[in-house]
Amino acid sequence: MKKPKGDYAIQTVINALRLLEEFRDAGEVGVTALSRRLELHKNNVFRLLATLEERGYVEQSPETERYKLGVRALELGRAFSQGRSLLKRSRPILEALARAVGETAHLGVLRDFEVIHLDGEASDRLVLTMPRVGSRLPVHCTALGKALLGCGPDRIREKFDQSLAETGLERRARATIVDRDKFFEHLRGVKVQGFAVDLGECEEGLHCAAAPVFDGTGELVAAISVSALGFRLVEDQLLREIVPQVTEAADRLSRDLGYAP
Repeated sequence: MKKPKGDYAIQTVINALRLLEEFRDAGEVGVTALSRRLELHKNNVFRLLATLEERGYVEQSPETERYKLGVRALELGRAFSQGRSLLKRSRPILEALARAVGETAHLGVLRDFEVIHLDGEASDRLVLTMPRVGSRLPVHCTALGKALLGCGPDRIREKFDQSLAETGLERRARATIVDRDKFFEHLRGVKVQGFAVDLGECEEGLHCAAAPVFDGTGELVAAISVSALGFRLVEDQLLREIVPQVTEAADRLSRDLGYAP
């Protein structure tokens, strides 16, 4: 007999979440008040607060020594709101794009310098690339990743550059750009043109084009791509026919999210 999910719950995690919920209706709360409300010893409350503070989910006021929600809590809330709106609004756009080009369309986001495929839509062709919903791929060798890096803020590129000191650029295929200087020069071109292409850089024989998606605050939140087998979508056709449709789809989603350039 399958155990109920509650049997797997970790009490420390439950207490941490209960603690965070105490800030829902309060600007600042002290250790003593939290201890009383949660019916936990002050030492336990302090350790939970110290852990959450280290991760940026709470902050301590230097004036009152009480605690309040940190910026990471705001980021989570924004991610939830954006994610729900993003997926809902992107679905008809991905469907229309896949029908129009007769290939596979994807929606991807940037997480820890990997591309996460949030959604995908395939055409009705017999031979095509299948949607990769839920999969992760490196940013440096995918059109989605290069669009997200190249068209995003400078701080993201700088942070990625710093990470290369340890890892370098992994070669995934013969066409993968592994030279650091060449790669960042390539990203500068992506930023200027407003789209990115991948000609077999991630997988041999797979060609892709991607364009960035912005929200109502002007922040880059995702990218839309089209991928196809290289023999059917050569470079000239990718640039001439696919890129305009991908950028139009991304622009439409941006407008739906409130973006006004």
